[in-house]
Amino acid sequence: MDRFELRRLDYSLTADHVDLQTAYRQFFTSHCDIETVRAAEPSGFDKSLWERLCAMGATTMALPESVGGDGATLVDLTLVAEEIGRALAPVPWIDHVVASRLLARLGALDSQEIVQGTQLVAFDPQQVAPSGARLIPAGSLADRVIARDGEEDGAIVLLQFSSLPAKVDNIGKLPMAWVDPAGADNRVVLASGDTAVVEYQRALDEWRLLTASALVGLVEETMTIAAEFAKSRHTLGVPIGTLQGISHPLANIAITVQSGRGLARRAAWFLDNEPAERPELAPSAFVFMAEEAAKAATMAVHIQGGLGVSAEAAATAYLVRARGWALAGGDPGATAIHIAQIVAARESRSVQKKED
Repeated sequence: MDRFELRRLDYSLTADHVDLQTAYRQFFTSHCDIETVRAAEPSGFDKSLWERLCAMGATTMALPESVGGDGATLVDLTLVAEEIGRALAPVPWIDHVVASRLLARLGALDSQEIVQGTQLVAFDPQQVAPSGARLIPAGSLADRVIARDGEEDGAIVLLQFSSLPAKVDNIGKLPMAWVDPAGADNRVVLASGDTAVVEYQRALDEWRLLTASALVGLVEETMTIAAEFAKSRHTLGVPIGTLQGISHPLANIAITVQSGRGLARRAAWFLDNEPAERPELAPSAFVFMAEEAAKAATMAVHIQGGLGVSAEAAATAYLVRARGWALAGGDPGATAIHIAQIVAARESRSVQKKED
């Protein structure tokens, strides 16, 4: 078995990967505690944290060297996304990175301000391009918005507005806003036809992959919060963590974390190296974590009992985001249908090939 074939099966981290993730974990531990997260809820954004994150190279790392980036792999990006989820960081890093990478692939990344993160770009992560206004996860912050125009057969358009849309309240505490392509002050068609379909689907897969990784980090931290509580809380003279009703759900959460992490890293490797081979992996990682994150965060709240449902509890902050982040791209069911279409098409080709 050659090294390339082995890598298709082995998704363990290299020493460089570990160092990268450790650096970002330390960064968010230092600069994004739960008080910082709570303080940013009205706007869904912490400008100071974003500037610090950009100064670390979190936006430039995601882009190819040809446009001034550092050429990081998608596996690298999943590690950063995990730490963003673990900290509940109120920054639109996933949306900006996916949008800027799409601009780079289309040859439309014409601003170093976007590369450096001083200009924000939002991305519409819905599977089906709607006509008219749609909710965009970072719509209330973005200087530009990338979307598909449902009235032009899904053409990819870059939108600019003279005034930012108002933030819409949402359980994920995201800077969401209604954005209507028809109301843009400046509108540029970046791609149309087959190119638009292929490139936007790639961007959707990257958004789902990084969101799934963020949910992995979120779930792992909820498990840590619940486990620490279970070790210190006693009933009938023993820690509640020794009870099957507590220990078994915590074990299930641990399985979810490892399963989601492995699936995300596998999807990242295939997207980078063999994107046509397993196109269902990235959306599958998203659908899996969208469902399991809400279950895990709910269980973490239940383990803490009355304390867990209080507004001040960190577990509550994780619960609402576990539910809200998964819905930022619309109904995850639409992604599940997309997965089914990929698998059905592959099976049909296989049957046809055998018949021929």
